[in-house]
Parts: sequence; structure tokens; C-alpha cells
Amino acid sequence: MAAQKALSLTIQDVPTLLSAYMPSLDRGGIFVPTRERYELGQEVFLLLMLPGESERVPVTGQVVWVSPEGVAGRRVPGIGIHFGTEDQAVRGRIESLLAGQLDKGAATYTL
Repeated sequence: MAAQKALSLTIQDVPTLLSAYMPSLDRGGIFVPTRERYELGQEVFLLLMLPGESERVPVTGQVVWVSPEGVAGRRVPGIGIHFGTEDQAVRGRIESLLAGQLDKGAATYTL
């Protein structure tokens, strides 16, 4: 398996967070736009800036989704990262920001 890679993602607003969040994963996850190549199962380190916050949150997770360069439709190239067990506080912060919106069937970057 490839070595751990570091990424940075700043999410400016709640609608973008809603599109990027992956609530169907048991620990939650986030879609990160990137043109760099990643493999399923690869471990990554992410510095995540959530809307309305001033500090980046460190997240470690595994790649569980890959949208390659040239993907069709509304999709953008990138990866879905499944949060690690130690990142449940991040999931809680995201779900607080998205309260009442997760069950509305909004379009996402993954499904």
C-alpha cells in the first residue's frame, strides 16, 4: 500500500459541506477534490477547515471513494475519506453544522 499523504481542505459554506460530507459511512467521511491519484484503502492525513471556524482540524482516514480525472456529470475528481475512530469529534461538529439537512436528499459529490 502507498505511503500516507497529506491534504488540506477549506470548506467555505454549509451547502458545500453538505455536498462533501459522507454520512452513510459508519464514522462519517468527507469528499476532497483533488486531481492527484489515490488508491482505495490508502491512508491519508487531512487538515480540514469547516465553515465559520478559524482553526484547521487534523483528520486521519482511509480512501473509500475515488472519482478519477474525466469523471462524468456533476462529479469532480477527488477522493472520499472515511474518518478514523479518533475523529468522532469532527463528525459531531460536521453533523451539528448540517443539523436538519442530512435527510433532504441533496446532491453530493459521491452519490
